[in-house]
Amino acid sequence: MTNRWQKDADGILIFTGLFSAALAAFLTVSVQDLKPNPQDTSAFYLANIYQLLADPNVSRTSILATPAQPPPFSPPNSAVLVNSLWFLSLVISLTSALLATMLQQWARRYLTITQPPRYSPHKRASIRAFFANGAEKFHLPWSVEVLPALLHLSLFLFFSGLVIYLFNINYTVFSAVVWWVGLAGGVYGCITLMPIFWHDSPYYSP
Repeated sequence: MTNRWQKDADGILIFTGLFSAALAAFLTVSVQDLKPNPQDTSAFYLANIYQLLADPNVSRTSILATPAQPPPFSPPNSAVLVNSLWFLSLVISLTSALLATMLQQWARRYLTITQPPRYSPHKRASIRAFFANGAEKFHLPWSVEVLPALLHLSLFLFFSGLVIYLFNINYTVFSAVVWWVGLAGGVYGCITLMPIFWHDSPYYSP
C-alpha cells in the first residue's frame, strides 16, 4: 500500500513540475494584458503633441489649463477571465505537488513505525494493524485519491483558459484546439462513466 502511494506521489510530482513550468510560461505572456501598456501611453501623448503642433490656432495658455490625460486603463474581460483560470490552475497544481510531497513523508513514516527491526513479528503485526486502522479512520486512502482529481481539475481550468485565450487571437488555431479539447473531453467522460455501466471495465478516472 505505501509503495503504491509513493509511486503515485512520484508520478504526480514529475507531472506537476512539467505542467507548472509550461503554465508559468503562458502566464508570463497573458499577465501583460492586465497591466497598462507604456507604449499606449507614449502613443497617446505623441498623438496629442502632433495635434497641437498641427493646429496653430491653439494657444499655449489653453494647453496648460487643460492638460491631456490618457484614458483610464481597464483590462479586457477576456484577459481577466483567462488569467483567473490559469492562476487558479497553477495554484491547484502546486497544491497537488505539496500534498504529494507530504504523502511521501507519511508513507516513509508509516513504514518506519510499522516495521521496527528490534520487535518480534507478532509485535510488528500488531503495530501495523494499529496504524492501518488509524489510516482508515482518518481517511488517508481518500486523500491519496484526491491528488489525481486535483490535477485533472487543474488541467481542465488550463484548457478552458487556453480556449478563451485563442478565441481572441486567431480563429483557425482556436478551432483546431477546440476540436482536440472537445475530443479529449468526450473520451474522458466515457472513461469516467464506463465503470458505472460495465463493472469489469479496467478504465477509471477520479
